[in-house]
Amino acid sequence: MADPIPPVPAPGESGSERPGADEPPRKGRRKRPFWQELPILIGIALVLTILIQQFVAKVFLIPSASMETTLHGCDGCFGDRVVVDRVTYDFTDPAPGDVIVFRGPQPWTANEIAPQEPGNFFTKTLRGLGSLVGFAPPDERDFVKRVIAVGGQTVQCCDPQGRVLVDGKPLDEPYVHWLDQPPTVRQAFPPVTVPKGSLWVMGDNRENSCDSRCQGGGGVNGTVPVDDVIGKARVIVLPPSRWGGVSDHDPQAAPTALGAPAWQRGIPLGAGALLAFPALAAGRGVRRKLSNRD
Repeated sequence: MADPIPPVPAPGESGSERPGADEPPRKGRRKRPFWQELPILIGIALVLTILIQQFVAKVFLIPSASMETTLHGCDGCFGDRVVVDRVTYDFTDPAPGDVIVFRGPQPWTANEIAPQEPGNFFTKTLRGLGSLVGFAPPDERDFVKRVIAVGGQTVQCCDPQGRVLVDGKPLDEPYVHWLDQPPTVRQAFPPVTVPKGSLWVMGDNRENSCDSRCQGGGGVNGTVPVDDVIGKARVIVLPPSRWGGVSDHDPQAAPTALGAPAWQRGIPLGAGALLAFPALAAGRGVRRKLSNRD
């Protein structure tokens, strides 16, 4: 078999004169050393963290024991850090049982002493950055409580069993923390109709929480406008020993007879999904055998 005929160069052009024939290969762009890229990566991470916490979810420090044992906090200790969902209430209103973080309304903060600002610029800057990422107390006076009643509902305490009533019905509150026995007298307050667009909130640690019962003198002044709500507490992220979700049990929901935990209620669905595959395979096998007989 004859050898293939090589292509004939164009007139005035030799094979070695083709464009790029003798040019050395171009070198790729030189990569920066890791030590130069590290500050850039850290800066990008900080910017993204700040943007996420301002618009999506923010980490808050629990500063007091008013929400024990749902959320842990105390003076001089490492309180819980919780992730607060800032998007949910853009589409829906807070509901009974939600643990919310909110800006203190004017009646709540009128008699409070504003936090003292650090005089040192460096310290003030570090504190501000720490607040943005949830590792320092925020400058603003924020609170965390549980929603008990919403606008239009009437709340009062107590019935003969020491339970809070909403529209005359006793609440189911498994999250309430008592140091000893429920002190009915200490918790008692007269009926209050919550204004539209406001919330009645209380701490889970009923013996150690100044909430809608006492803030602003109690009554209507103790309610919280929905517009002051920052978000819903979702998850405890620090310390690691406290990792877990934040309960949002609806105290107004009637107890279900013979109820079961959510994971147990999901067993039938899971079993059905698992059995669907062998059932489908068996059905195909039967159809295959019938078709072979035909």
